Amino acid sequence: MKDDLIFDMEMAKEYDKGIRRALPSYDALFRMVQSFLRANIKDSANVLVVGAGGGNEIVTFGTANPSWTFAGVDPSEAMLEVALQKAKNEGIEERVSIHVGKIEEIEFTEPFNAATCILVLHFVETIEEKRSLLKTVKEQLKPGAPFVLVTMFGDQSNSEFNERMNLWKSIWLDLTDLTLEDVNGMEESVRELSFISANEIEKLLDQAGFERVTQFFSTTLFGGWIAHAGN
Repeated sequence: MKDDLIFDMEMAKEYDKGIRRALPSYDALFRMVQSFLRANIKDSANVLVVGAGGGNEIVTFGTANPSWTFAGVDPSEAMLEVALQKAKNEGIEERVSIHVGKIEEIEFTEPFNAATCILVLHFVETIEEKRSLLKTVKEQLKPGAPFVLVTMFGDQSNSEFNERMNLWKSIWLDLTDLTLEDVNGMEESVRELSFISANEIEKLLDQAGFERVTQFFSTTLFGGWIAHAGN
């Protein structure tokens, strides 16, 4: 394995540790997502993974569902290499294709049976860009195909958001050796991300052409929605 890929793999391992602290129910979330996908697609399925860098969705769902294939999209070539290496380690690389760039920039030859966009949307800066991403995902799906969106969310001017932020900080203080100063610095960085409210997320999904939009998951700063591509 090349030295730079080894470095990226180590970075991915650190991400895997950190995300389970930031999102304590990370593994349970993946189990719920898999159950939703299984309930709504046939045994054989091609799944679009938006923001596939790191490979956790591909490996988790790919090893448990041997008839599924995956197209992973991510702007980071380095992280996609990590995803592909993880797939190779699990022996599922023949069922995985990777595509470097934004979803709007990539052309696929056939529509997908399902799609996920997990922990991506809060990095997309503007409402217009978020809407474009979701609309493009919908256009890549077969009618009725299931879609899962998980993102940080909330109105930062709302006291309810501040309470959830305080809980998020308390978890970091409880589970790590970080100081309050460290965690306050993390809060500053997180608040620079592009948060929108749950109502705004559901409105964007509706505008993008998704139906039966339902919030199924919420913990600390994170929320998850399930939906189906409209005709």
